[in-house]
Amino acid sequence: MRTPSLMLVRDPGEHHRAATPLELFFDLVAVIAIASVTASLHHAVSAGHGAENIANFLFIFTGIWWAWMNYTWFANAFDNDDAVFRLFTIVIMGGFLEFAAGVEHFFETLDFSYSLLGWIIMRLGMMGLWWRAARHNPEFRAVAMGHFWGLLFAQTLWILYVLGVNNGYPLGMQVGALIFVVEFLVPVLATRNKQVAWHRHHIIERYGLLNTIVLGEVLLSISFMLSKLYEGELDWALIKAAVASLITVFAVWWIYFLEEEHLNSDSLRRAFIWGYGHLAIFLSGALLAVGLGVYFDVLTHHAHVSAENAGALINGAVAIYFATLWLIRDLFHDLGLRRAVLPIAVLALALAAWFGQGPIVTALICVVTLAARTPTKTE
Repeated sequence: MRTPSLMLVRDPGEHHRAATPLELFFDLVAVIAIASVTASLHHAVSAGHGAENIANFLFIFTGIWWAWMNYTWFANAFDNDDAVFRLFTIVIMGGFLEFAAGVEHFFETLDFSYSLLGWIIMRLGMMGLWWRAARHNPEFRAVAMGHFWGLLFAQTLWILYVLGVNNGYPLGMQVGALIFVVEFLVPVLATRNKQVAWHRHHIIERYGLLNTIVLGEVLLSISFMLSKLYEGELDWALIKAAVASLITVFAVWWIYFLEEEHLNSDSLRRAFIWGYGHLAIFLSGALLAVGLGVYFDVLTHHAHVSAENAGALINGAVAIYFATLWLIRDLFHDLGLRRAVLPIAVLALALAAWFGQGPIVTALICVVTLAARTPTKTE
């Protein structure tokens, strides 16, 4: 850590830039938030209330991802790791924790007030960082202040939204979705005339780390399956499901990291497609964890849904993951015939979901997909 200094824009061509210890520490808050929202949906689906809670899950998960996105892209451009930057970061982390703490309450009551407090704290921290960037970088002042005022406007909308809901106005999730659209437009509009320099390889690494965090929720679901072995129950159905699930998540992880140049362009337009598109990848990874958790509940007779429904959720989640990965990555790479692998896998997974197949079929599809998508030694 350095003493307070100018927070100048980072060199986008900096060699060997990697995630900092502070960024990794920040990611731990995302771990907590993702675990909380995933567990909440898991319990809702197992209780037979999945359909009415999926919108809540999408709403909260999008907020978690967006909070992570805001900080990650700012740090990519301006992180100077001085004392002031670290202090702003801990403010943002505190707000993030408060936001995460309100997830279960939101699922039970649809009251967003507690999470809103965390959202406001996060925004104050981010606005402080953008204001500082504007002061220290005259060349990028318009861009930085565009983010500052955009965050303030969006935050005002969220406050009005919660006040309206709490006062009996029928402002549903659709209004919240529109405010998220406003949120997503802030970076687009702020950079329409001038682009802030960003480090492509660093941002690829940061997204890869969050993908690994999300898939860690799948490993947690598998560990719950295997925990039954320590209760004296040798249930072969559970063991087969756990092994198949481990194979699935490993294949999914492997396929994601097949291309070192995950984002192979410095174009800001491509970066927006790639960066925003990852929301569906992270969402589907979390849904895979939910599906496996529900399947475990079905096998142990603790769920009010069928194995076929749980299997459909598992296969559907992986299908969304592969479809999005193809749209944001493979579509832009020269892969020859291998470019068709993920769409074929999506079709196979959709059929498996339609027929309610479980983790074993999912694992087989993923293994075949990995084998077909992996480059040969001559490529």
